Amino acid sequence: MAQDWLGHCLAKPGAWRDQPWSDTVVAKVGPKIFAFLGDPDHPTSIGLKCGDREAADLWLERFPGSATPMRYLARHGWNTFALDGTIPDDDVAELIDDSYAFVVAGLPRSQRP
Repeated sequence: MAQDWLGHCLAKPGAWRDQPWSDTVVAKVGPKIFAFLGDPDHPTSIGLKCGDREAADLWLERFPGSATPMRYLARHGWNTFALDGTIPDDDVAELIDDSYAFVVAGLPRSQRP
């Protein structure tokens, strides 16, 4: 059975689901996206903030071919991670948790959960 990554995202304090584009579901905290999930019923990848570009590059080295710089957001430390089993679930959960924490830390105090 596939892991419910959207459920993992939405279990975070203040997290909510949005669909700003017809084919992409995202998880947000406050007004900011912390996870790009695409089709939540059959996700093939997830886009997450990994800190800065240097930190994101470490994940590319760790999972070559399964982690790639995210289109349009790579320079801001975002990567796309394959959800095909090549990246262990524990690592994906850690990446989601970290992405959420990075985005929350960047929010004004008034918008933090």
